Amino acid sequence: MMKRKRIYFLILICLVPVVVIYFQSLGTEEKADARGDLYAGSQKCIRCHSVEYKSYLLTGHHQASMPAAADNIHGSFAAGSNSFLLSENSKAVMEKRGSSFFQVAYNDGKEARAERFDITFGGVKAETYGYWKGSKVFELPMSFFNAKNSWTNSPGYNTRHPYFDRPITQRCFECHSSYIASLPITNLQEQEPGFDKNSLVYGVDCERCHGPAANHVNFHTENPGEKTAKYIAKFASLTRAQKLDACSVCHGGGKDIYLESPFKFRMGDTLAKFKEPSFAKEDPNPATIDVHGNQRGLLATSKCFLMSNMDCSNCHNIHVNETANLVAYSQRCMKCHNEANHNFCTMAPKLGLTIKNNCIDCHMPEKPSNLISIAAAGGKKEVPYLVRTHRIAIYPEESKKILAFINDKKTVN
Repeated sequence: MMKRKRIYFLILICLVPVVVIYFQSLGTEEKADARGDLYAGSQKCIRCHSVEYKSYLLTGHHQASMPAAADNIHGSFAAGSNSFLLSENSKAVMEKRGSSFFQVAYNDGKEARAERFDITFGGVKAETYGYWKGSKVFELPMSFFNAKNSWTNSPGYNTRHPYFDRPITQRCFECHSSYIASLPITNLQEQEPGFDKNSLVYGVDCERCHGPAANHVNFHTENPGEKTAKYIAKFASLTRAQKLDACSVCHGGGKDIYLESPFKFRMGDTLAKFKEPSFAKEDPNPATIDVHGNQRGLLATSKCFLMSNMDCSNCHNIHVNETANLVAYSQRCMKCHNEANHNFCTMAPKLGLTIKNNCIDCHMPEKPSNLISIAAAGGKKEVPYLVRTHRIAIYPEESKKILAFINDKKTVN
């Protein structure tokens, strides 16, 4: 009997580490991707693509949406810089309460409503914020605009009263995130479905552009010596139309009616399969195309585009944050526009070295959006929301500004 007890005791001692390891593995088990088993999750891309992965974290695509936190809410919460006067009796104040951040509406000095920053959308030019209420997401009334370095009304909002009840729909998430699952509508009075909060894949991640990568990751993990990419869509292998369609999912204007969610779009798909055909005659006049959100439409009106086989990737390396790097973009212009090709800028003699550093402000200037404007306190419109146009063209008024700047600089020197 004693021997049997000792055997049981030894078995129990041996099992303890196994049990501990098992429960530890449960705690560290990777969360399954909400999009399904074919998706690996972007974290796994870093194993082989660490340079691209780390660089991409700094881009606007990655920052398209993020869990709201101190490092991605760039507006000030300091007294004197954290409020926005809507009217004589109403104001919005950005406040930190404990470890959370809130937008608080005050009427006649009394708190009327407070909602927490839960999601940050954007971060390059501006930031707009959302908050969860049950399974729904709503837009907060105040946004932060880099152009003013201050808080102001969110686009399209009444500038006299704070409004907290504008829903953020799936169409918003389809461009500002990689995935979110809609919940079925169970109440006939509901106009918009709710979302599964745990399914949200923030930002535009690797697999949103490159497609499901689980098979790719598994194959190359098991075959580290194989250097030819398997089971993944290679951008270089796509046709021009396919490349343009991949970008146009989000950069082709927002008025289209989608038959299928753009979340289902895969690299190499044809965008026409996802949208209702437009029977209205398209107006090619670039003046009617807003600079916000329809870069594809503006590019299509450009002589450079019409007379070449260029696509978005000729100018953009989406793995790198090049937002303010006008020199890099200018050098790409001069790969085609140079003296050897007899199509160099005719103003080069007047511009001097400037021509090598900045083609962009002359030929792709920032233009005001008709859809978004930045309001000043009290409801007055102050500054337009400027976005760089993707219609590559000659803008005489912009050339005059550049020449005036150069001449003034010469005078000073």
